[in-house]
Amino acid sequence: MAKEIRIEVDDETYEQLQRLAADDHEDPDQYASRRLTADLARTRFLEGSARFLSAPGMREEFARRFGPEPGPSATAA
Repeated sequence: MAKEIRIEVDDETYEQLQRLAADDHEDPDQYASRRLTADLARTRFLEGSARFLSAPGMREEFARRFGPEPGPSATAA
């Protein structure tokens, strides 16, 4: 079941939100909801990855399977 969250932003932030939503042909409320959900999902993924790699031996096993260096398309989190 969906829950409602209310946030307040300054005028400049709200105007930027409206512009970005318009670029995607989306309602500003739906756009903000989608962005918030994506940001939270990214945070959960990064936290889960950190926990996974902190488990004894996992960092070494990951490096053994996939190499110790990031690939050319890797970006800093």
